[in-house]
This record gives sequence, structure tokens and C-alpha cells, in this order.
Amino acid sequence: MTTLLIATRNAHKIAELSQLLGGGVIVRTLNDFPAAPAVVEDAATFDGNARKKAETLARWLPAEFFSPNFYVLADDSGLEVDALGGAPGVHSARFAAIATDGSNSPDPDNNAKLLRLLEGISPRKRGARFRCVLALTPTSGGQTVCFEGVCEGRIAQAPSGSGGFGYDPLFIPEGCARSFAELGADVKNKLSHRARALEKLREYLWYRR
Repeated sequence: MTTLLIATRNAHKIAELSQLLGGGVIVRTLNDFPAAPAVVEDAATFDGNARKKAETLARWLPAEFFSPNFYVLADDSGLEVDALGGAPGVHSARFAAIATDGSNSPDPDNNAKLLRLLEGISPRKRGARFRCVLALTPTSGGQTVCFEGVCEGRIAQAPSGSGGFGYDPLFIPEGCARSFAELGADVKNKLSHRARALEKLREYLWYRR
């Protein structure tokens, strides 16, 4: 059976990815590998950050985990807002950060900064998208393969809903009248950028069986 080491300790991401992956795979996370090195996400693109995380951790794993059926799965994702020239982009998780060590900033702070920057921007000019890149690296050697998913939408004028995480209370997906935070996990997991990237990944793994 295929084993995926999800390269994160973020509880929200782990829950979402595990639910989207469904059955048929064994899921492990960085919580199972407390000595795993921290990877600085300093690439200019989601693809670059996801590849860096996946490949660094695949090289670090002890030899006992080298197997044709064991992969490291790394995700980098974020929000691109048209009125801000694509920002916050790769800096989405630390958009409001004051620290210079690359630490993430709290979700409410990121949301507040986004709303502040969009103050006065009309609803029709608040187009945005969530973008996700998943990088899959085999521990036994071989090339990293990346899968991208995009969810188009717009930024609301105020947060709404208590579900989800990150910018979910502000993001209204295309064709919907409610934010991701209001739609609930079942609906979000059919529409989201991460769900679309994972669908491509599942197809890839299926054809390799």
C-alpha cells in the first residue's frame, strides 16, 4: 500500500488532506518525525517551495523508509488577489508578520491586513484565487512530480463563517454566495484548490499501481 508522509505539522492541513485523500493510502505526518529539519520556504513560487520541502525531507529520511511505495507529499498554497498584483501569494501565511524569521502570522491578522489594503475597492474588482501546488517525491529516488489546483473567486468586504482556516472567512468561491468558512468542509472539499490538486495526484498514483 502507498504511504504518504505529509510534510506539515499544521493540524488544519493534515485534517483537510487526510479527508481528501480518503482510503487506500497510509498517511503519516511530521508529527511522526519530530527530528525532521525545518525547511525555509524562500522560493519565489508555490512550485519552488513545495519541491524544496518534499525533496529536502525525502533526502533526510532514514534508509529504512526508502521504498517504491513511500512518498513525501509537500504542499504550498496561498491566495492571489488581483487588485494587489497577485499578493499575498507565497507570503500568504505570513502576510501580516512582523517577525523576520519567516514565522507565520495569525489568521485574524492576515485577514485584517487584506481587508485594510482592499478598503474602497468595489466588489467587482475584488477577484482572487486560491492556488495550491502539491509536490510528490519518491523516497527511493526519481523525479519530483507536481500537481496544481486553482479555485477562482472573490474577496468579501467582511469575514463571515466560523469554519475552515486562513483566508476562508473572506474568500467566496466562484458560483457561490457564501464564504468557504460558511460552506462547510464537505462543500469546500469539492471546490477547493487543494481538492483539485489532490484529484490529479490520486489519478497519478492510481495509474502507477
